[in-house]
Amino acid sequence: MPATSRSLSSLLATLLLLSLSGCDDDPKPSPPDAGPYVWDGTYTELADPGDWIDPGAPYAPCTFDSANAGTTACEELSRFNVSQCDRDALAAIPQEGIYQGIVRNEITLRDGGVRVLSTDLTWNLQGEDAGTMFGQPLLQRDTQGGDFALVGQLPVTSSSFAVVGCKRPAPHIITGCIATCRRGAFVRMSTFEAHRVAKSGEPESSGGLTLLAEHRAALGQAVDVHVTKGHAYVVSLRHRDQPGGLTVFDVSNPRAPLLKTSISLEGNNDWNGVGSKGNALYIAGNGTGTLVYDISQPGNPVFIRLMPSGDYGTHTVLVDGNRLYTMGITTHVYDLTDPLNPTLLTVISLPEDAAGGGSHDAFLYEQRLYISNSFGGYAVVDVSNLDDVRVLGRYLRPDQSFAHHSAVGTFGGKTIAFEGGEMSASHVRVLDVTDPAHIVKMGEFRMRQVTSMHNLLLRGNLLYVAWYQEGLRVLDVSNPTQPRQVAHYQTYREEDPGRGDSNLEGAFGLTIPGDGRVYVADSSRGLLIFEEL
Repeated sequence: MPATSRSLSSLLATLLLLSLSGCDDDPKPSPPDAGPYVWDGTYTELADPGDWIDPGAPYAPCTFDSANAGTTACEELSRFNVSQCDRDALAAIPQEGIYQGIVRNEITLRDGGVRVLSTDLTWNLQGEDAGTMFGQPLLQRDTQGGDFALVGQLPVTSSSFAVVGCKRPAPHIITGCIATCRRGAFVRMSTFEAHRVAKSGEPESSGGLTLLAEHRAALGQAVDVHVTKGHAYVVSLRHRDQPGGLTVFDVSNPRAPLLKTSISLEGNNDWNGVGSKGNALYIAGNGTGTLVYDISQPGNPVFIRLMPSGDYGTHTVLVDGNRLYTMGITTHVYDLTDPLNPTLLTVISLPEDAAGGGSHDAFLYEQRLYISNSFGGYAVVDVSNLDDVRVLGRYLRPDQSFAHHSAVGTFGGKTIAFEGGEMSASHVRVLDVTDPAHIVKMGEFRMRQVTSMHNLLLRGNLLYVAWYQEGLRVLDVSNPTQPRQVAHYQTYREEDPGRGDSNLEGAFGLTIPGDGRVYVADSSRGLLIFEEL
């Protein structure tokens, strides 16, 4: 289903503001294949360290001289002390590649203590004299002869950054130091670990996950896909100079999807989620609301109406029976007795919405709505009686990281939620939500800390995860305390058109409509069709 609710650049800017206030070479082996297992319902409650796991020490031994730092401090590379770094290893680093990094920040508190938190770091080296950092052109670049130095900026936050490599613990991993300045003033020196994300050391696929076909979307950056009436409806966000919108494919022959049409409305084409009921297609429009299209002719959608939902608009949509749930800052619930003319029943607003929350996405299971409420945590809401909507419980992440998406089912007589986040180090949490007033973490599944997951779908004992730069991952969760990867397909390639240096690129959305296939929306490659396991 959904993608990020903001443009990628603004989301990175938000994370940087938070930080200022505060591989043939993946060192972790791929998880083993899962065997048959029937879970008996017992588990040990697990502590939750948050998304990012602090290594407990700086990533690299370089330092930065901040004494008498003036307005150009982050451009004065001579301030870095790299005497303990490995110039020979740095000299062997290829002069290209897209890197995702995680920054370890130590922030001194007023009481003399130190708070450690992480932020993201991204760069794209497109050639010896080019490159970007955080989506902006580099100001300086020196990456030859044992030096590795990049200077970039993010105008939206009035910030500049100097990145200096120090060590190369594996062929496609770099550690080093980063100095941050804001409005001409030095803020802090931190350390980082960055991976060339397309070089994970894995084969392209495993577990028999077979790619049948792919077709680029006609508009923007593909982020979600929905399949009905033998057609795939791919929605796209605006991207660079391209408008977003809807691309429609006839997928009656899954090995040869046929482009039927594309739609982009003037002033309303940043589309992020999609669903349907009968002859009605519902599209989530960022900043506007929910668009309704008539798909009685599946290859030729006809616009019917826009249902506004406030300044934020609609981020995702969920159809269940005769109800449509649209998520934005709040959750709007509509009656679908007449699918082409939804009738508003109620608006669900969580208490924490005004303090960093926002209904990013939701999952319905046994008359309970599981709301991924952005920075406001994960909430369980009783929607059996819309005249008496009740919040039954919440799961608050210890690091207040971003709650993005979930899937819920019954295992071992218990109600289990597979809950996922977004941004670097996000991963699958397994939660016992049988008693929503006392939600317990009982398992997890992680990939590289420098990448972000996105959407997930539960089919029986298999959990399918669209994991941005890690591609499509399939986990056996028959023992939910120990999710195990049984198949994968790496959709992310550096050479794909439109790849940038955002950590929110790659496999975005997915759907499994029951026709024996898995449909994935990849930001660059568009629609990908796989055989369902």
